[in-house]
Amino acid sequence: MFDRLRKSYGRLVKSLRTEAEPGGPKRPHNLFEAAAAYVSACADDDQERIDEATTWVSPEALSFGVSELACRAVIALARERDESPRSVARSLLGLPAA
Repeated sequence: MFDRLRKSYGRLVKSLRTEAEPGGPKRPHNLFEAAAAYVSACADDDQERIDEATTWVSPEALSFGVSELACRAVIALARERDESPRSVARSLLGLPAA
């Protein structure tokens, strides 16, 4: 059981690395790079780039990265606008103020 847990944790850590391993192959994309590429491709309506970004990481990792990107973007906009993150998120989605 601990071996499976150790291997799972090792894969997670490896997916978060951003530098190439010495002497190893070209560094793979991490989940945050994939999320940034995916979201920017969606904003540009570029299906080819969307398809490419979805191959970089697992669907679960991409979902997590997109969620993290959304949180950071809402926080940044809230600070910039001097509003609450809740009001900014509702505004971005076209929802009435709560």
